[in-house]
Order: sequence, then C-alpha cells, then structure tokens
Amino acid sequence: MFSMVNRLSTEQRAQILGGLVEGMSMRAINRATGVARNTIDKLLVDLGAACADYQDGALQNLDINRVEADEIWAFCYAKQKNVPTEFTGTRGYGDVWTWVAIDAETKLVPSWLVGERTTEDCIMFLLDLRNRMPEGQRFQLSTDGYRCYRTAVDALWAADEIDYAICVKDYDSNEGPGTHRYSPATCKSVEKKVVHGDPDPALISTSYVERQNLTMRMGMRRYTRLTNAFSNKIENHAHAVSLHFMHYNFARPHKTLGKNVTPAMAAGIERAPWSLTQIADLLD
Repeated sequence: MFSMVNRLSTEQRAQILGGLVEGMSMRAINRATGVARNTIDKLLVDLGAACADYQDGALQNLDINRVEADEIWAFCYAKQKNVPTEFTGTRGYGDVWTWVAIDAETKLVPSWLVGERTTEDCIMFLLDLRNRMPEGQRFQLSTDGYRCYRTAVDALWAADEIDYAICVKDYDSNEGPGTHRYSPATCKSVEKKVVHGDPDPALISTSYVERQNLTMRMGMRRYTRLTNAFSNKIENHAHAVSLHFMHYNFARPHKTLGKNVTPAMAAGIERAPWSLTQIADLLD
C-alpha cells in the first residue's frame, strides 16, 4: 500500500515528532508544518509501533534496584459515562489506564501497559517488568494501596524474593467547591506498610512515578485534562505512549541525572542522547 509517510523526509518526520512529544495536538502540528492531519496520524502509528519494537528489544537484562509503579487515567472515544450503549463494556471505549513503572535511581521507564484497571492487566504489567531483569534479581518495589498490586505481586514472586511495600497517601477532599478539578488536593498524611521482604523504609515512596504522571500529561496532548484532545482509538493511544517513552528514555536529558544525561544513559543502555532524527530513522 502506498503511504504518504514514505514521502516525508527525515527532517519532516523529526519536526512532526518534536511536536508530538512536546504536547502539541495533531491539528496544531498540521497548522505549524502544513502536513496533512491524516499523514501525521499515519506517522504516529508507524513510528509508535517502531518505537515499541525497539524498546522491547533494548530494555532487557536491566540492573534495577528500586522501582515505583502507578497507573494513570485517560479515556478513549468518550468518557465512561458517555459511551454509547452498543460499545458499553468494549475494550478501548471509555476509561483507559496506563500502568507505569519507573527505576527510581536512573529514572528509566522500563515497562508500561495501556489497558484497564484490572488484576489481569496488573499481572501482565508486572510480569513484563520482571522479565526485563536478570532471572532471580531482587529489587524493592513501591506502589500505592490499590489491591491489584498485592494480588499481582503474590502471583509473580514468592514472599522472600522481593522487597515490596505500599505507600498510601491521604488527601484533603474538602478544599472548597470545584477546586479539585483544577489543582491537586493537599496531602494530609502518608502511611507506609511493608508487605514482603525487607524494603528500606526511607526509600518507600511513589513520588517519582507520580511525577512521571505529570510528565506524561505535559508531553502527550491526549492526556491533558479538561480538553477535547483525547484519542478516538486505543491503538493510537498506545502508539502515542510508546513514542513518548522512546523520547523520554532515550532523547530527553533528565535534570536530576546530570548535564545532558538521559535515563537510558544512566541505565547503561546508551552512551549519548538520541536526536529526534535518530528516532525518526527507526522507520527506515
């Protein structure tokens, strides 16, 4: 099949990619570059798939000591309450959750999963994380108190194979009418509880992965709250996530790691940051 994407130069692909990973909508990129919206959409699909394949191969045998995991909400097609009757209960319509794991030391995101907030998807997500480390590697895992995490951890690790703790934050929900829609609630207290093993109490935290949630909302337009910039197809949503993490892991220096150091460099996977052109070249 003939594809308009094949007619774009690498420089054009890189320019569009730059817009996508910096939170621009497809219509905004269309106005800025003159490239047709359908072509931008096709580039997102093709490059997102290429980025997923590349990272699946590159993020292997990772030496990770401390992981934080969380899930972030978005929606596809329509918000859950507005999903048409004929699509009720159909995967990809309504609420969509992205499970994310971050290496608290290198800030690398080795695993993510776009799906539903179910035990089955949680198990699949943590299984992928486990399979990206050498067999038998022990690490410390911190999550919030969502019950699916404990079920998944119990299914994948013996009690003496992992250092697992939960970090439960209590937020003030009485800050005035409507304020919760526009600003985060105030955290009143934090409770830490050891579930398995011997995790370091000082390192039981979900702060890094919660900050990663903000990075996702800032870097992907379809995660922006209170806008109409949502995904119509869950497949395109997943491609956008793959593209985002390719840029985050390999191309975007992380200020906490030092000058011009990306998470992939901190994890020993790369020696220099990738350029947008290098990411665009994954299609060649």
